[in-house]
Amino acid sequence: MRYGYGYFEEDHLGQVADTGLWRRIIAYSWPHRIKLTGAIALSFVVIGASLALPYLVRFGIDNYIVNTSIATAEAMSGLGKLASIFISAVILGFIANFFQVVILEWTGQTIMHQMRQQLFSHMVQLDLTFFHNNPSGKLVTRLTNDIQNMHEMFTSVIVTLFNDSIKLVGILSILFWMNWRLALILSLLLPLITVNTLWFSRLARDAFRTIRTQIARINAYLQESISGVAVIQLFLRESDTYTKFKELNNAYLRSNLYQIKIFALFMPAIELFSAISTGCIIWYGGGQIIQQHMTIGDLAAFIAYMRLFFQPIRELSQKYSIVQSAMASAERIFQLLDTPSLVSTENAKKGTADIQGNVIFHKVHFGYDAGQTVLQDLSFTVLPGQTLAIVGATGSGKSTIVNLLERFYEPDQGKIFIDGQDIRTLDTLWLRQQIGLVMQDVLIIAGTIRENILLDREMEDEEFNEVIDKAQLSHLIQQLPDGLDTKIGEGGVDLSSGQKQLLTFARVLARNPKLLILDEATSSVDSATEILIDRAIRSTLANRTSIVIAHRLSTIRSADNILVMEQGTIVEQGSHTELMRKGGLYQHLHNLQLARNKEDTI
Repeated sequence: MRYGYGYFEEDHLGQVADTGLWRRIIAYSWPHRIKLTGAIALSFVVIGASLALPYLVRFGIDNYIVNTSIATAEAMSGLGKLASIFISAVILGFIANFFQVVILEWTGQTIMHQMRQQLFSHMVQLDLTFFHNNPSGKLVTRLTNDIQNMHEMFTSVIVTLFNDSIKLVGILSILFWMNWRLALILSLLLPLITVNTLWFSRLARDAFRTIRTQIARINAYLQESISGVAVIQLFLRESDTYTKFKELNNAYLRSNLYQIKIFALFMPAIELFSAISTGCIIWYGGGQIIQQHMTIGDLAAFIAYMRLFFQPIRELSQKYSIVQSAMASAERIFQLLDTPSLVSTENAKKGTADIQGNVIFHKVHFGYDAGQTVLQDLSFTVLPGQTLAIVGATGSGKSTIVNLLERFYEPDQGKIFIDGQDIRTLDTLWLRQQIGLVMQDVLIIAGTIRENILLDREMEDEEFNEVIDKAQLSHLIQQLPDGLDTKIGEGGVDLSSGQKQLLTFARVLARNPKLLILDEATSSVDSATEILIDRAIRSTLANRTSIVIAHRLSTIRSADNILVMEQGTIVEQGSHTELMRKGGLYQHLHNLQLARNKEDTI
């Protein structure tokens, strides 16, 4: 098996007509269908109120303002009633628009909250291969920018497109009903308007794509730079890092300025078409009024409707690009949600409640990347209660064995058994609960000592104190200001690397696993702390199957069996005494370490 996850690039644009994507988007909206139906119903109220205003102006002009056949008092009274209706229509449209915006924002925020929770929950369950092949900056973009693009489409674009489409149809219908000749003049400009809109949509689409590509590059570079700031400062790379970021930031600025230029061309063009239409209508309509074929109210209402006609065109062209961007985001989000874990849990079983800890690697081959084998034909057995030590140079495959046993990855060939059961048939969560892992790198959460050890588990005080004693943490806790309730991590007390290692031992002991793995657990601690860790190891290895990976050979002298690895294969194995007697690679590594220790003490 080789590992690879295809991933959409940031410059990919979604297809607006992709029915499969729309079905999935609508599925998220379906639980809120009643609210969305209400928002659509309010759209008709908003559209009806806005389209009624020019007609009310026409009615007022023709029936009261220019009509000399009625008395002044009657005209004023009629205008007063008409003004009341006009204001009522404006207020009604405002109220309907207010509730529509509230409903859409609430629904959009709820959907995005659900989608973000689902996306993050799915992502943290993917195996390490996925994160190995996908930069974290892009994954952050999925949870931030892409979700925000979806939110904008849910809250404004969909209903706006619906509103504007209905409004355009309504305005054209009213214009042809009022005066088909004047409406025909406006229709003659529609091909030019359509060509301009399509041209703008294409350029805006490319601009959005470039902007999205640049912001993704900035996110990835920022994540890489901030996480590695210590290395940047250590090797005096601040200036080069700043220069690279400046280049990315300038490219992002140029992309945004290009988008602004496009909008700066399109908006005046629409205004130009609007002005041309207005001029033509005034010229033709004025002639019709002079010839008494048309009223002043008709012309005023016609001009008002015409101005309303161009407003949806501006919005539709802009929203189309946003919809394209949102569809691209939806495509990437759903692809991430559809990404399966290569560590399959289908038809998995939980195994026996109490495992014995018999571990067998049988002819295991593995490589992280195609063509780069890390383990070759690896076979060994660890009997229940035994301690297996694994030594070798960096890159020999020691930690890879741990990764396979924990099912962070799957072997390309061969099988791994625990108590005679192929681990691929076992439930991954259950399997990891049976294994205690102490690593060189320790993750400290922002919380108390107690919270860092228990990690949401419940434990009686007497049992918990026993764990503290076995992990050699009693002396440390007594020195802390608030004991077990002392806050560590972000905003709390900063522990040394050795103290963090002891804390990790306590975490493992609190789980009481039958299988214990120590991966370079003492490689970065001082001698005094190493003594404490050795005590913790001795008190916890009893009645447990243990696999110890260590650079310091002094920690594995008492192991039942020692594997010496080189380039992914076992070159020697046996007890410490047997391997020293052979005079091979193990003895060479042992003598090198003794010489290094003597140099350190001089």
